[in-house]
Amino acid sequence: MEYAIKQIRASGIEAALQKADKYRALNQPAEAESICRDVLAIDPDHQLALRTLGLALTDRFESFSGALFGEAQGTFARLRDPYERAFYAGLVCERQARAQLAARLPAASIRALFEQALAHYAEAEAIRPPDNDDPILRWNSCVRALEAAPDFGRPEPPSAADWDTDFVPHRR
Repeated sequence: MEYAIKQIRASGIEAALQKADKYRALNQPAEAESICRDVLAIDPDHQLALRTLGLALTDRFESFSGALFGEAQGTFARLRDPYERAFYAGLVCERQARAQLAARLPAASIRALFEQALAHYAEAEAIRPPDNDDPILRWNSCVRALEAAPDFGRPEPPSAADWDTDFVPHRR
């Protein structure tokens, strides 16, 4: 038996996207992702489907989510609204940083991701709609995560190559 992807009806897009939101709420991002891909097969520029797909991809982030990270970035880059592109670009970086933080990866790469998120949130804040403090809330959350992580405020410890024969550390 051969398997093939079937296409949903254009009239079913709204109901499908409601289901995708429910699957995300149930912590089933792969199901939400599949539904969004079905919608995008009919309407490749559907903005809600793009946002939901990007979020479903970030829901799946783990410590090494390079492919998902790149796909989420590309998905959010397709959003038409400059504010949304900036805000969601920050969210992608923040969620990847948090996934790496949970996996206890080296602080330097995590810090760089948080800094990218902060830059995107600052961009979003500058062009945000009136009464929308979302980029500020996300900014503050990133800053608190950076402050709470024990290694972010300290320089990396010297490596063995930084020590001379008298066991006195020196920097190159």
